[in-house]
Amino acid sequence: MKLIECQGSHNIYKVMKEVVDVSEKEIVANSVDAAIEKHVPQYEIDGDKIVVSVNHVMEEDHYIEWIMIEYNDSDMTKYFKSGDKAEVEAKYVAGMKLYAYCNKHGLWMKEV
Repeated sequence: MKLIECQGSHNIYKVMKEVVDVSEKEIVANSVDAAIEKHVPQYEIDGDKIVVSVNHVMEEDHYIEWIMIEYNDSDMTKYFKSGDKAEVEAKYVAGMKLYAYCNKHGLWMKEV
């Protein structure tokens, strides 16, 4: 999956079909110098379910904005606001990728 950030507005877009080169705008997971243990998604598998969480503060000016789960042919995203618990439960599928986005430290990813 490729995510890009629009310069100026900081809007983030998922690239569905690349018709122009967007590599200079691509957000690269795990590339910011920040505490890995507070940004990389963690998970617990329970049968056919997975619980994904991020051990991160959820303050008004610093929080996890969303967690995205990428399957082979689809994805799901849960959005958060300050004060929420950054956690989501979903169907477990081997090989899935887990993403979390911190409003100050960018994109983080872990493969299951």
